[in-house]
Amino acid sequence: MPVVNPEKLIALQRNAADIRNICILAHVDHGKTSLTDALIATNGIISPKLAGKIRYLDSRPDEQLRGITMESSAISLYFSMSRRNAAEEAPVQKEYLINLIDSPGHIDFSSEVSTASRLCDGALVLVDAVEGVCSQTVTVLRQTWVEHLKPLLVINKIDRLVTELKMSAAEAYTHLNKLLEQVNAVIGSFFQGERMEVDLQWRERVEERVAAAVAKEQEKLERKAAKASLTVISAETESTATNSAESEFEERDDEELYFAPEKNNVIFSSAVDGWAFTVRQFASLYERKLGIKRSVLEKVLWGDFYLEPKTKRVLGSKHLKGRALKPMFVQLVLDNIWAVYEATTGGNKGKGDPAMVEKITKSLALSIPSHILRSRDARALMTAVFSAWLPLSTAVLVSVTEYLPSPPTSQANRIPALVDASPAAERVDQNLRRAMVEFETDPKAPVVAYVSKMVAVRASELPQNKRKAGGMMTADEARKIARQKRAEFARARKAAGSANENGANGIGDALDNTTLDDGQVPGPEEQVEDPEHLIGFARLYSGTLTVGDEVYVLPPKFSPAYPHTAPEPPKVVVTGLYLMMGRGLETLTSVPAGVVFGIAGLEGHILKSGTLCSQLEGAVNLAGISMGSQPIVRVALEPVNPGDLDEMINGMKLLEQSDPCAVYEVLESGEHVILTAGELHLERCLKDLRERFARCEIQAGEPIVPYRETIVNTAEMAAPKDKSLPRGTVVVETTSKQITIRLRIRPLPTAVTDFLENNVGIIKQLYAKQKAKEIGKQGNVEDKDAAEQEDTDMDNQRADLGSVLEFKANFQDAFGGSASEAWADVVNKIIAFGPRRTGPNVLVDMTGNCQKFLQEEQVQQPESDFSDEPQRSSTLTAKDFSDKIPYAFQLAMAQGPLCSEPCQGLAVFLEELNIVAAPEDEDSSRDIQGRLTGEVIKTVRDSIRQAFLDWSPRLLLAMYSCEIQASTEVLGRVYGVITRRRGRIVSESLKEGTPFFTILSVLPVAESFGFSEDIRKRTSGAASPQLVFQGFEMLDEDPFWVPFTEDELEDLGELADKENVAKRYMDKVRVRKGLPVKGRKLVRDAEKQKTLKR
Repeated sequence: MPVVNPEKLIALQRNAADIRNICILAHVDHGKTSLTDALIATNGIISPKLAGKIRYLDSRPDEQLRGITMESSAISLYFSMSRRNAAEEAPVQKEYLINLIDSPGHIDFSSEVSTASRLCDGALVLVDAVEGVCSQTVTVLRQTWVEHLKPLLVINKIDRLVTELKMSAAEAYTHLNKLLEQVNAVIGSFFQGERMEVDLQWRERVEERVAAAVAKEQEKLERKAAKASLTVISAETESTATNSAESEFEERDDEELYFAPEKNNVIFSSAVDGWAFTVRQFASLYERKLGIKRSVLEKVLWGDFYLEPKTKRVLGSKHLKGRALKPMFVQLVLDNIWAVYEATTGGNKGKGDPAMVEKITKSLALSIPSHILRSRDARALMTAVFSAWLPLSTAVLVSVTEYLPSPPTSQANRIPALVDASPAAERVDQNLRRAMVEFETDPKAPVVAYVSKMVAVRASELPQNKRKAGGMMTADEARKIARQKRAEFARARKAAGSANENGANGIGDALDNTTLDDGQVPGPEEQVEDPEHLIGFARLYSGTLTVGDEVYVLPPKFSPAYPHTAPEPPKVVVTGLYLMMGRGLETLTSVPAGVVFGIAGLEGHILKSGTLCSQLEGAVNLAGISMGSQPIVRVALEPVNPGDLDEMINGMKLLEQSDPCAVYEVLESGEHVILTAGELHLERCLKDLRERFARCEIQAGEPIVPYRETIVNTAEMAAPKDKSLPRGTVVVETTSKQITIRLRIRPLPTAVTDFLENNVGIIKQLYAKQKAKEIGKQGNVEDKDAAEQEDTDMDNQRADLGSVLEFKANFQDAFGGSASEAWADVVNKIIAFGPRRTGPNVLVDMTGNCQKFLQEEQVQQPESDFSDEPQRSSTLTAKDFSDKIPYAFQLAMAQGPLCSEPCQGLAVFLEELNIVAAPEDEDSSRDIQGRLTGEVIKTVRDSIRQAFLDWSPRLLLAMYSCEIQASTEVLGRVYGVITRRRGRIVSESLKEGTPFFTILSVLPVAESFGFSEDIRKRTSGAASPQLVFQGFEMLDEDPFWVPFTEDELEDLGELADKENVAKRYMDKVRVRKGLPVKGRKLVRDAEKQKTLKR
């Protein structure tokens, strides 16, 4: 294949109609990178013989070693084809630019899929013909649905149906038909969910219009009509409004959403064997032979259509009349492919047939080199026949150019939805919105670009630092290379040790100090640094971006409603633009809209993703919608050499910027912690830190797994500590004996806890709204109000806030299942949620002294009652401490009594708050308020923990949902590994037509480390798990349980031989946090020390 010059690719960027921005999405090991290799080979970058083996876009060594993709990579490809504008006209050569992004399939790197999909207009969704629809397949299909990408289905690895499953062509057709139905069922579930949501919104609009029309009519009739005729006219008005609203509703047709071969949106392929085809290709092949128009053949080649041998007529299933005819897809397509496999590799016979090969090549008019025909390598012969007959790149790239949209077409459909979903969409400048929708590329048009992630590139790999092939070396380059060679030689000599210390060392030192520099003599230990630079991975939506332009960098929490909120978005200069070419970069001077490119100059200004805009007022925030999974695995890191601490910290900051999912934190204990999506992601981050970013030895601690603490009401609980009080009730006094507090804790009903967890976004917005009103009352609305507005978190932008009344109604319904009087009117008395003001715990005020959280404006108490500054009265009252109780509640919920983990599912009732009479001196009561504030916070926090332990405590474990595909031979071994790690099998199903079982199970995160490796070892690589964080699940075991009944003592003994798993988890966390562990033995089986002399 001829090598395509980068200059030709750069020239094609100017014609937006001939650009295709696509990403390849699939489950792990479904053939994404092999397919990409075949497409790259068309541009002469790699040899076609190495396609599928070299894995060109897997540029990391660990990617090549593991055989999976870990980072999304982009490359620009050239494709040309002859097309007829009309049937009579001569074919015209058409050139296209394909911007291709290869994404990972492993669940740990799903954030990379999110960053890739936002930049593209279409997607190639690969599905393994044997494994079918897997967990990540559903995830990537959902990603295409959410991002409004047009998908193209590629059913890959069809060769496995021939070689592994030994299917006949008819069996393979049935199998492929069922597989297509499975994929369409996933798409249908997305459509149905959106359809129900749209239907609900439409019904709400109808009700609003009806109510508005009735109210308007009633106002008119109050003055003119009598009361008797009022109801009749109101009914007529209601029916009229309903009919008008109904007439506006349009049902959406879902026919275009589904995959169907006759629509040419399905490609059948085998990337490893280098072939692929669409129904349209075979329709053009058989058009002349059968005398049937291609348009007709495209519709009947797939489905229950049959070809009558004598008359060459197409029959439906109703006209078979009992004849055993094969479907046309089997007869005309699959039989021929199966024949090639049988002739070349032998199929089930195990030996090829040269005569059959010669017959096939003549009938298909294929020219195969004679040395390949004589070769004993059956696979080389098979790939040569297929590449000449059904080349993979042709089928895929033709379908991409014909079926997937160009940037102008795509943006006209996608941008309105993306802008409407962005924060404060109503404040976006209309000119800017129009420029994005209409795809304006004029240099004067507003510039809008979305940076999906930051990519770390070594300085030596930047185009400006690379010497072009065939160019002369400058003096500076020669000196630099000489210094590098001398430094490498010195390090190698030092590591190996010098055997000859006398004469040889003198000669070596003399050679070492010889330099080409003018008087500059570097030391033998000089290390040549190759620093990392961060390049933005971006897509331009409007305008033209040129090197030297100045643009605003908008962070993900930017809102156009408050554009100047501190810190104000910086204005940066674009220092470089690059064409992404997989393992390399090419320099660009300017970039028009619709292009995927790299941009330099953003280092230190963008953490993970952001938006570039030429204006600040009315700018759009495309990074405001959170994407990807949240990191769950925490690990504390420290350098082996304490002197490398600064390098490690800087490296972790660089890693956080360059990895879409990694998060760097510093705990209160001073530990430097990195959060990752999973075990494999953690390994990759540690490798990058050691070798690229920090460049020092780093040791990782035990993984920090999150837990939650809660309480339950069980029959075997111990008696309350104070039998005179109800369970969970505590009456305490402060240290000074001046304040008495009575608290009671109860476990929340499960439905309420679930409701609070599902509505975190709404609670955040309610809290921000309440805080904004309080700041407004103080007359300081400027920056604080805007800052609180930003803090509403844009992770739930689509959640409908509604009114406080609506939220209260839903909240009250969640309590409806519990008929206890204790929950009567609780919603109106809630003063705080926790922890972090949004958690699934509530603080209920039974005294009436605190401001209620869910009060409407109409019933709010006067401002003077709950002002932030207490009134200057002569004595202290309970209202003076109304804001201290919620603060203590937040502290107690953030760190539970078991192992200082967050609490969940608790209701704390503040029943009494009494203050002893103040001293005679009026001023002294105000003077002691500061001291009493600390006492109240400490007392309330400790009393909540004390009341917590009056119930039966439980730990909630973080759980993974695990999906494993395994054959019958290794099924028992998979079950054994899951059971040993305290996992639970949820379901097991056999994939129809295959010998593979799909096992769904749940596994504690604490037991998941090393799980994937263990599974692969036990099954000899035949099974590989996919772990997805599912949430928290209660471990129904009291960590403080000891046997006390006669039966338990008889069975288990006083030492309780059965291990208390909950206590083991709890003690492990307490040891890590430095908390005391009850009953822990520091020394076991100690012996007297003996000396050797006696």
